[in-house]
Amino acid sequence: MAPSWVVLKFGGTSVSTPERWATIADLIRRRTEEGLRPLLVCSALSGISNRLEALLGLAVQDRHEEAFAALRARHLELGAGLGVDAAELLRADFEELSRLALAASLLREAGPALKARVMAFGELMSTRLGAAFLASRGIAATWHDARESLTAREEPPGPRAYLSATCDFDRDPELIDRLSRLSGAAPAVITQGFIARNRDGQTVLLGRGGSDTSAAYFAARLGAARCEIWTDVPGLFTANPALIPSARLLRALTYEEAQEIAGMGAKVLHPRTIAPLQLHGIPLHVLSTDRPDVPGTVVSGSGPAGGPQVKAVSSRNGLTLVSMETVGMWQQVGFLARAFEVFARHGLSVDSVSTSETNVTVTLDPQANPLEEAVIRSLLEDLSAFCAPSVVAPASSLSLVGRGIRAILHELGPVLEVFEELKVYLLTQAANDLNLTFVVDEEQSERLVRQLHGLLFAQKAESPLFGPTWSELFGGAEEETVGHAREWWHARRSELLELAASRGAVYAYDAGTLRERAGALRSLDAVSRILYSVKANNHPDVLRVFHEAGLAFECVSAAELDHVRAVFPDLSPNLDGPRLLFTPNFAPREEYAHGFESGAIVTLDNLHPLRAWPEVFRGREVFLRLDPGRGRGHHAHVRTAGAQSKFGLAPEQLDEIQPLLQACGARVVGLHAHSGSGIRTAEAWSEVAIFLARAAERFPAVRVLDLGGGLGVPERPGQAPLDLESLGDLLRRFKEADPRFELWLEPGRFLVAEAGVLLARVTQVKHKGEVTYVGLETGMNSLIRPPLYGAYHPIVNLSRLDEPATWTAHVVGPICETGDILGRSRRLPPTSEGDVLLIANAGAYGRVMSSRYNLREPAGEVLLA
Repeated sequence: MAPSWVVLKFGGTSVSTPERWATIADLIRRRTEEGLRPLLVCSALSGISNRLEALLGLAVQDRHEEAFAALRARHLELGAGLGVDAAELLRADFEELSRLALAASLLREAGPALKARVMAFGELMSTRLGAAFLASRGIAATWHDARESLTAREEPPGPRAYLSATCDFDRDPELIDRLSRLSGAAPAVITQGFIARNRDGQTVLLGRGGSDTSAAYFAARLGAARCEIWTDVPGLFTANPALIPSARLLRALTYEEAQEIAGMGAKVLHPRTIAPLQLHGIPLHVLSTDRPDVPGTVVSGSGPAGGPQVKAVSSRNGLTLVSMETVGMWQQVGFLARAFEVFARHGLSVDSVSTSETNVTVTLDPQANPLEEAVIRSLLEDLSAFCAPSVVAPASSLSLVGRGIRAILHELGPVLEVFEELKVYLLTQAANDLNLTFVVDEEQSERLVRQLHGLLFAQKAESPLFGPTWSELFGGAEEETVGHAREWWHARRSELLELAASRGAVYAYDAGTLRERAGALRSLDAVSRILYSVKANNHPDVLRVFHEAGLAFECVSAAELDHVRAVFPDLSPNLDGPRLLFTPNFAPREEYAHGFESGAIVTLDNLHPLRAWPEVFRGREVFLRLDPGRGRGHHAHVRTAGAQSKFGLAPEQLDEIQPLLQACGARVVGLHAHSGSGIRTAEAWSEVAIFLARAAERFPAVRVLDLGGGLGVPERPGQAPLDLESLGDLLRRFKEADPRFELWLEPGRFLVAEAGVLLARVTQVKHKGEVTYVGLETGMNSLIRPPLYGAYHPIVNLSRLDEPATWTAHVVGPICETGDILGRSRRLPPTSEGDVLLIANAGAYGRVMSSRYNLREPAGEVLLA
């Protein structure tokens, strides 16, 4: 009897390094020893699909050569690591890819059919390299083109037919026989995810994340014993563990529950994966290539016994809401049919629906729809024939996923309080009673997920359903250290323990790290001036370090100007420019006048000062702060652009400002924009530079483009740092293209966050049922960011740094507020009164945002030279 098939899908991170391919080889041997025949479904190398998409965009502009070379180099590099001749193996693929890019360049367009052909090369090339590597390890794995086995269903003409196709998944004896004969005595077959063909033989894609779906299709058609999804996350969790390290592994779920969790935003599993497996009763195992020893999540027809309960908090970002308002729908027949016919005609799949007597609101998920601006504009035009349509974007859905949600609504009262004072655009309760979903502004999503997860799962212990937390699986002592901070405070541990013993709660700043961060930014040769944002940390010794490093200062209040002047009484403009920039917002008249008197460059972000106090600006040189229209950052409270932000002049106000400037003789010499804080994508600042350069065409005297600050640092384990080399390269290219302007940056958090830690002694430990609380001598009076933003700060027991972390505890302060929690479900060693806990990445917006609430003094400050 022929061995049963087992389908193993490996995602982009799982096929991107020689070490992970060695793990794949080992897994093939294990499955073969179990008496199974493995079929491997592989994704493109991590990031390659994005690069291929970008390559097409550049090809249309005839600027693709460099991107093509980088893409080729990435595959050759992996080939070298695998010990195979990638240049020869992939020669034909590179040649055809080059021809397709040239075609896009000549045609000046890249339609869906061409895009599908180009993007298929990621999977084709990764599997060719993988097959050669496995052969070198003595594993004969037959390479198979997935397009010979997966055929897309007929779709209406349009982008969706090429870029988000679906396939049939009935059991296929002919395919079983063909693959068995094709592979012969070989123990395995290796094929591609993400790609299929249509009835005309053209290449089509299964949508982003479609490799999971490919695996499910193959498992269903082969009648596999099971389907295994191997990725960088060992299963489905109660929340996204990249956001919430205290999220717990879900050991077992039903098909329906897994479908809901995936459909509501869990990126580890594509929503289309479940249906083919459920139809044929094939178990699904979600596992991690990094930790093949972890059992992961098993999805099958039955989960662990239990009554109604919430099992996960899921979120999806980037949704588009379309609201259709009309009194004509009241008690009328056919309105919904007419409306949905328009969506169908535009190839758009509606996600959620909410109705009233005069309004229908729907959501569109970008994962299932092409949501280009032209598509939405055309949709609105057609809808306007019988209603008043409007769009809200970007929005997020937050879903409480579980079983029997309606039966526990009375228990969710305290949980629902997190939505108080928020705009909830849509609320749906699933007909299958598996989810309760809220749609809100995208900027609220991260904070709400943190709050909801804390309320629902903070007291959960391990059980047949709930496994260990992400931190317990991967954290050690929580591996709470991220970025640059780890090195300095580890090396100065003894000094910090002595400091805490003598000073109590105290912020400690490392001068060496401050200098290193300043030096890193000073190395950006396209940037003429770095201005430290004083609001991030105004400690005099910190300011002195930056002054010595050649940085200028950006202030947002008259008091900050006076503070800098007091620290540097002799501060004056140096040879390469001014040392003070003043960027007030809704400040009184006196502060603007004081800014000029202090020798600062003053920034305007409203028309009111020019209209009401023209004499203050008579004959002055000023900066204008413009709103770039799109906010960025780690939380809604730090995004400083867009209509919902109080900062900046809208571009349409620039015509109105010209006569006001002329009336008082003021001259605009600089333009400024700031998108937000905590941004770790280098493109953000080059986009701002382009935006400001276009606006500068209205102001011939402009010589400075201030790109703002907001340079982010990693906050949680696993986050990538801002790529300064990429940032420098992008700004250098901008300067080469438009050398008229000086570029300025005004970072705050980037310079000081990793240089600072908060030290506090443990006062009490409490075990309350299954929950452990570790209390500190200070709390939200010293560090308000966790309660205010839901911010994550690494926390370690500095006194027991080398001991194993076996506790999961909430770290709390002494303030009489329920929200006085500095860290939820943190992994710590057994902790006692008197131990010193260190809260890392606390150098920015710590002491400066502290208070004397409850009449408790906040933590002090000290600079360690």
